[in-house]
Amino acid sequence: MLAALLSAPVQAEDLDTLYDRLRAASADDSPAIEAEIEAEWQKSGSAAMDLLLRRGQDALADGQAGAAIDHFSALIDHAPDFAEGYNARAAAFFQQGMFGQAIDDIAHVLMLDPRHYTAITGLALMFEEMDRPADAADAYRAALAINPHLAGAEENIKRLEAETAGREI
Repeated sequence: MLAALLSAPVQAEDLDTLYDRLRAASADDSPAIEAEIEAEWQKSGSAAMDLLLRRGQDALADGQAGAAIDHFSALIDHAPDFAEGYNARAAAFFQQGMFGQAIDDIAHVLMLDPRHYTAITGLALMFEEMDRPADAADAYRAALAINPHLAGAEENIKRLEAETAGREI
């Protein structure tokens, strides 16, 4: 019994600890912590659900957003508390120009994990596409509050602020 416990795989840090580490990390250390968080996001707890996620991601990478939506929808039907299913489907909806559905899915992600910085960044991108620069900048700021070294976020905020300077929003 003791041997089994000692040889059991070490559990990954919980997301709360990882998010705390990310917020305090240096620019050099943040990519590794981001990778740990993103690996945790991919774990549904079920091999079958992980397979649906991978199939959807593969379809999306192959430019088959419709097929990806089908895979992600099946995943969500079977694992409605798995945030990454909604996040992945939001990306597929976004690719299809279906912003309303994408935003609904992002809302589900953020209900399940309010610190999901890539979902917040996805929301910022959608706001940009919908010509809502102030909302996009706010979303980037929210993502930066969680992940202070988020690639491109500060530059996007500066760009959006420059675009809206002197313009009533």
